[in-house]
Amino acid sequence: MKRSNKVISRKRREKLIEFQKSIGIRFKTLELLNTALSHKSYVNETDEDLEDNEKLEFLGDAFLGLIISDCLYNQNLYFKEGSLARIKSYVVSETTLHGIGQEINIKDYLLIGKGEEKTGGRYRRALISDSVEALLGAYYLDNGHKQARKLVEKLFYKEIIKVENNRHEKDYKSILQELSQKRFNMVPEYHVINTEGPDHKRRFFVNVTVKKEIYGPGIGESKKQAEQHAARIAMHGLKKWKRLRDHTIEEIKGIKLKNEVKIKKFARDGKRSKDSSKDA
Repeated sequence: MKRSNKVISRKRREKLIEFQKSIGIRFKTLELLNTALSHKSYVNETDEDLEDNEKLEFLGDAFLGLIISDCLYNQNLYFKEGSLARIKSYVVSETTLHGIGQEINIKDYLLIGKGEEKTGGRYRRALISDSVEALLGAYYLDNGHKQARKLVEKLFYKEIIKVENNRHEKDYKSILQELSQKRFNMVPEYHVINTEGPDHKRRFFVNVTVKKEIYGPGIGESKKQAEQHAARIAMHGLKKWKRLRDHTIEEIKGIKLKNEVKIKKFARDGKRSKDSSKDA
């Protein structure tokens, strides 16, 4: 990974230290944290020999998916793979990442370009969620698997507990894909048919095709959001076909715990980790 040849300014260093203290972590190499919080728009406008956070975002996304999958599997909470996949997709979704980014106020510590700043980029859902993933990737590289896992559990444990109470939103894309594969032996195809508005207020229009039938358009502030909306429209359309009704797929039922003690322990461990970080 490319390193910056320019020393981090005193003011920026203080800002990074402040951010670390606020979420209870510590980087051995402050430069990695700085890179994780450097958007490509900033890197393109600066003379610094600095890398943007896109590679760290890629790494963080993969690491987050692994840890959440491992947590769900080892807690042995769900009976079927389909439920596990839907829960995981919710926990690692852009919506959840954006919410966590807001909780830790990551926007206040991001380096973004002047043009991006003027168009409200610092508050964009996708930019914030990507930055959270980059932070996780950087912390994994800097502190290793064990400490990075602790950070994931601390930031995400509330979301996992939330789905235990069945208060999460349905992941319509996953549900539609499962139904389509089961009934038609094919996966849905999504197509962006139009976009409107400037970069910071862009709206996407997406259609989804299932067995040659087109449903939509789904509309959203991001492509992912529009795809979810399109999948929801398709699900409502398919439910009219009685022979396609499959309650094991369509519904995320009241999720039964195989071992209630384990989930309570997970909640306590997550809370204890969070509380201990405040005392550090």
